[in-house]
Amino acid sequence: MAELLFEIFSEEIPARMGAFAKEELKRLVIDGLNNAGLKYSEAHAYVTPRRLVLVIQNLSEYTPDVFEERRGPKISATDQAIAGFKGSLPKGANIEIRETAKGKFYFANFEKKGSEVAKLLSEILIEVLSRFPWPRSMRWADKNVRWVRPIRSILCVFNGTVVDFDFGLVATTNTSYGHRFYSAESFEVKDFSDYKRKLKKAHVVLDPSERRDLITSKSKELADKSQLILKDDPQLLDEVVGLVEWPVVYIGSIDKCFMSLPDEVLSTAMRKHQKYFSLTDNKGKLAPNFIIVANMKTSDSGKAVIAGNERVLSARLSDAKFYWDQDLKESLNDKVKALSGRIFHEKIGSVLEKVGRIERMASVLAKVCGADAKDSKRAAHLAKADLSTGMVAEFPDLQGVIGRYYALADGEK
Repeated sequence: MAELLFEIFSEEIPARMGAFAKEELKRLVIDGLNNAGLKYSEAHAYVTPRRLVLVIQNLSEYTPDVFEERRGPKISATDQAIAGFKGSLPKGANIEIRETAKGKFYFANFEKKGSEVAKLLSEILIEVLSRFPWPRSMRWADKNVRWVRPIRSILCVFNGTVVDFDFGLVATTNTSYGHRFYSAESFEVKDFSDYKRKLKKAHVVLDPSERRDLITSKSKELADKSQLILKDDPQLLDEVVGLVEWPVVYIGSIDKCFMSLPDEVLSTAMRKHQKYFSLTDNKGKLAPNFIIVANMKTSDSGKAVIAGNERVLSARLSDAKFYWDQDLKESLNDKVKALSGRIFHEKIGSVLEKVGRIERMASVLAKVCGADAKDSKRAAHLAKADLSTGMVAEFPDLQGVIGRYYALADGEK
């Protein structure tokens, strides 16, 4: 039994595709092994921004032996036909005559010994690469093969030996590469333990769960030092894990002039556009700080990284504050009429016409459930108005949420 180590090293894989790709690689290769009747004990897949990796332990070195039966000619056939049948059989085949509904025939039984797995592996892996179901893929150079990003190298080692095949412009080797900036040199690999150890030395944390734990623990550590609480955001954490190979965590500050903006505006700008984690005080109020996850440690302890990210965030929040101030110059009620220019559906009219229908329904339903019909109609009238604001144009995720803030600023109930 032997180990298969397979790595596709490429330009950066989009973070949202990493987890899917890891599981698909494992599933497709295992399906190929199972179809070939190959046994193994366990399989593990890993992904970083620049590599997809699969390791299979205790994989059979030979295809399984097969017992085969073959029917030959009738016993009344020519000597030439009978000799030809016997000559086609492997050495040691057992030949017998059997009675069938169509007469007496020669039958042969023999054992077909398994072959070395290496050649079969190359066929399985080429098939997997060729039909890998990326949501989006690309061709590069003049080759008619596709991958999510240009492939730089393919490592494929089985039982310590390279499994030879080509995919596109790339031939398999026993070499890999480390972190893009820390370790540009290639290194040779014998097996998975050797590979993982050398990757760590080359500043790559292979296992996504290990990167996740590092980011979480270091972020909480920095938050605790500042007497703040890290806002739980599993979806953002999954995305950030897919963006870094060597996570280094820093804490940055938000300019106080932006803290008058609603929390949702601040957190959306940080989360959606910059991939920063929000921090709160012990009362749940958004703090003027954020967590950055970089892909490398700098010689100045991150000062330039922090300053650069603070500048970028300030520019983003300056836009948000501009839209906030501009939107407040006009009441939310005045923005309703602009909905007439926004098509809800080509056959049933504009969003403004939809609002009219919601108002009428709200008035009727309010009476049924004991709510105030006038207040319900007013709420329905304003419900879509923030679609006409600059803030929602800049941050579409805030529609509905930002309307509440504008309504309250206008003195609405």
